[in-house]
Amino acid sequence: MKDNFSTGSDQYAQFRPTYPQAVFAYLSTLTENKGRAWDCGTGNGQVAVELAKTFAEVFATDFSQSQIGQAVLRENIEYSVQRAEQTNFPDDFFDLITVAQAIHWFDFEPFYQEVRRTAKPGALLVVLGYGLLKISKNVDAVIDHFYHHIVGSFWDKERRYIDENYQSIPFPFPELKVPAFSNTLVWSLDHLLGYLSTWSAVRHFIAAHGYDPLDELRPELAVAWGSQSVQDVHFPILVRIGRIQ
Repeated sequence: MKDNFSTGSDQYAQFRPTYPQAVFAYLSTLTENKGRAWDCGTGNGQVAVELAKTFAEVFATDFSQSQIGQAVLRENIEYSVQRAEQTNFPDDFFDLITVAQAIHWFDFEPFYQEVRRTAKPGALLVVLGYGLLKISKNVDAVIDHFYHHIVGSFWDKERRYIDENYQSIPFPFPELKVPAFSNTLVWSLDHLLGYLSTWSAVRHFIAAHGYDPLDELRPELAVAWGSQSVQDVHFPILVRIGRIQ
């Protein structure tokens, strides 16, 4: 698996979008046994914190020590630095396994083997993510151009799985039909730029060219943004759920 987020983990925790409560309410209806959940690729623990509201124990792992260092603490969450594909968890241990905005970085087959080993029979694997944000016609045009033409060549090849709404990832489990979800957040222009700074392609661009492309984007984006102090930011939520047998 790749580690693109050990650097800048504080910005990741501050600027990355959350997931809507409707997603977790829906997951709660699907999981009769709420004993133990594993949030894999937890980052700063934003999904683990939500799971901790309904599960007795949550085990949250990430490959990045710096991400775990930014994690939100709860009494019933145990954080650890572990690879997704090889953990120290017992067999037949989890009622629910979640992966949020991370599975495209994993080695699929070894990870799925670990899922089968650690999950209880009938447990769920939930793959979450979010696609490219939408704000307004003018802002979207600026961001789309930046995404595809300024930093486009600096995206890791795995990014295509998100562009394809996670529909093209290998998914070897009987799949549940899932309703559509989206999330609307209220952001300032500075928050939007902070979020864009967490894009791995932006960091790859800086490493290659020695300057931040957001410095050139800011004035153009400010014109498109207009005089509003904040605007609604819409994220499509990607969800795939499989029953582990």
